[in-house]
Amino acid sequence: MVAIETLMNWLITALAFGSTVLGGYVGYQAYRGYRRHNSRAMQYLSVGLFCLTAVAFVVAFAGSVLLRQGLLASQFQQPLTLVTRAFQFVGVLFIAYSLHSRE
Repeated sequence: MVAIETLMNWLITALAFGSTVLGGYVGYQAYRGYRRHNSRAMQYLSVGLFCLTAVAFVVAFAGSVLLRQGLLASQFQQPLTLVTRAFQFVGVLFIAYSLHSRE
């Protein structure tokens, strides 16, 4: 039973790490599109994707590791969640703005 729990924890960690890397890649590709076409909409899209995926996942992942290892007190769990949700909100906000901006 412990082996299944350990496997699940490793899978969760691997998926979180994979999502972070993949989100950074997608944000970088959008940034390359902005640089290639000098499009402000693509710039906002790349910032939004990067905030929504890479930054939010890094904050959540690093925070959960620090909390699990006891390096951060449990009283920091809600502030870490707030920071993660704020990055997600800002990312979606930038993406929405990129879809409605006129050049």
